[in-house]
Amino acid sequence: MSDIQHFFKPLDMSAISDGQTYAENQFGNLVNIYSQEDAFPDLQGIDIAILGVCEDRRADDNQGCASAPDEVRKFFYRLFPGTFSPRIVDLGNIHPGHDVDDTYFALKATVDYLIRNNIVPFILGGSQDLTYAQFLGYEKLEQTINIVAIDSTLDLGDPEGDVNNHAYLGRIILHQPNYLFNYSNIGYQTYLVDPSALAMMNRLYFDTYRLGQVRDNIEESEPILRHADMLTFDMSAIKHSDAPANPNASPNGFYSEEACQMMRYAGMNDKLSSVGLYEINPGYDQQGKTAHLAAQMIWCFADGFYGRKHDFPSRSNPDYLRFNVMLQDDKYEINFYKSKKSDRWWMEIPYPPNKGLKFERHTLLPCSYKDYELATNNDIPDRWWQTYQKLS
Repeated sequence: MSDIQHFFKPLDMSAISDGQTYAENQFGNLVNIYSQEDAFPDLQGIDIAILGVCEDRRADDNQGCASAPDEVRKFFYRLFPGTFSPRIVDLGNIHPGHDVDDTYFALKATVDYLIRNNIVPFILGGSQDLTYAQFLGYEKLEQTINIVAIDSTLDLGDPEGDVNNHAYLGRIILHQPNYLFNYSNIGYQTYLVDPSALAMMNRLYFDTYRLGQVRDNIEESEPILRHADMLTFDMSAIKHSDAPANPNASPNGFYSEEACQMMRYAGMNDKLSSVGLYEINPGYDQQGKTAHLAAQMIWCFADGFYGRKHDFPSRSNPDYLRFNVMLQDDKYEINFYKSKKSDRWWMEIPYPPNKGLKFERHTLLPCSYKDYELATNNDIPDRWWQTYQKLS
């Protein structure tokens, strides 16, 4: 018996499939699904584990999102894989515990267990306060991590107050022991964010990318996502017309194609080890449009995952081109690395010897050719400077 089996309830596949039989090559036949009480999936050789968390007691304004996981599954299991051969399990659903902290504990323990076994948990919420429990899953892994959130707001909240779906980030930032190295927000909408929260992000040398800035060149989101150990995606970051299943969805936001593209970039990230997809409320959906989009986002993540290049650079590996750039009258030196496999770029941050080994894994920073161009024009790339300041 798996260490985590007791957290999960098997799925009612007759309700999810609506009585239909899946074709041989649909995900409904290809995924090992926990649907019988005594048949928990074997996790040996598995790459990705889908798990639902039916929790919305701290969704202050989105009650009903607890029913999302099975709605997404209805569409996902009708899809066909592309050129990849999936090694995916569906562990079923974590149902609400006696109180919310019990649910958090179950999710934390599951994330920890799966990551230790080199399996990527793909969490279907539920409300976004579950991001906090997802983060807690890294607590005993003895490394500092980077979080990327695709979200129209920052969800800081009062770190001394209760965690809810709009107030969890402050608790993560102040958590002790502190194992958060960097937080990046992709897609915040300025009119939804308190300027003082943005100022705080800047003081902490965290990264925030406005919606318009990202949409102008969606490819520039790839290095940001390549830096993540953990991804949390609030579906209300997608515009209402494309994903109506959320009472907080805005007329503005990412288009569905952009959401899928970012999920594919996330899947391609060699070091990304958990994903959470939150805040889908079937009660607000229109003909299942949002659940269908979420299913396609899972597909895009898997497509990226099975296209991973495993090309994180080594400073002496011949599979990389190295470019040395001196800036501002030789005051700063940046080494850039370009992968011959994928044409992706990284830049090196000078590492202070007094820091020991704690932050060493963050000294090769994903970047783009645009960052290299900036450096050759004697401009310090913003993301290099933010990390340099944090390490200094």
